[in-house]
Amino acid sequence: MVQRVFRSLALILCIVIAVTVLSVGIYRFVPIPMTPLMLIRLVEQLIDGHTLKMQKRWASLDEISPHLIAAVIASEDQNFMHHYGIDFDAIEKALKRNKRSKKLYGASTITQQVAKNVFLWPQRSWARKVFELYFSVLIELMWSKRRILEVYVNVIEWGDGIYGAYKASLLYFHHPPDQLSKEEAALLAAVLPNPRRWRPDHPTGYILKRKAWILKYLNHMRIPLGRLEEG
Repeated sequence: MVQRVFRSLALILCIVIAVTVLSVGIYRFVPIPMTPLMLIRLVEQLIDGHTLKMQKRWASLDEISPHLIAAVIASEDQNFMHHYGIDFDAIEKALKRNKRSKKLYGASTITQQVAKNVFLWPQRSWARKVFELYFSVLIELMWSKRRILEVYVNVIEWGDGIYGAYKASLLYFHHPPDQLSKEEAALLAAVLPNPRRWRPDHPTGYILKRKAWILKYLNHMRIPLGRLEEG
């Protein structure tokens, strides 16, 4: 009986691993058609009686200004080019800051955010965090850094029903993302912590401070975007 249970659990585990590896492998090449968060937002709109709204268009990294890529890295994950999905230094710093502050600070990498957005659900739980770490490792093993960033800037929420850099750039600045200036890119990156609360085209004082910090970081720190051509 015990052996049968273990065999069943082993079989289930093998199936889960096979399915997840296959999914990550497919999305290494295929544009992401839909994410769990997009579906959740549509359901929320239906429940609230609102008109369904989902604006998205896939854009390759070549169609997006390098300013935006650099600004996103500066804002969300400064060690992106150097870690393997999990930034242990950032986790340690976040834990120390959380001990001193009532505000909770996170340490999710861009890879972890991609794992959450593409493969998982948004609600926080220990189960989701475990799966998030698992998918992050898979993604780093199977995708290039370039692909991770490409997926990230295409699926990230940038407003109510707005997903990805292409639609965000058109909505907020009235031109495609390859024409974004450094200042516009910094504003788009500055609202990412809460894109449904803040708008880059009507920045609050706090967003303007974040924009200035991002621009300062970009001007003083060199992000090695040349490595994105690898793989």
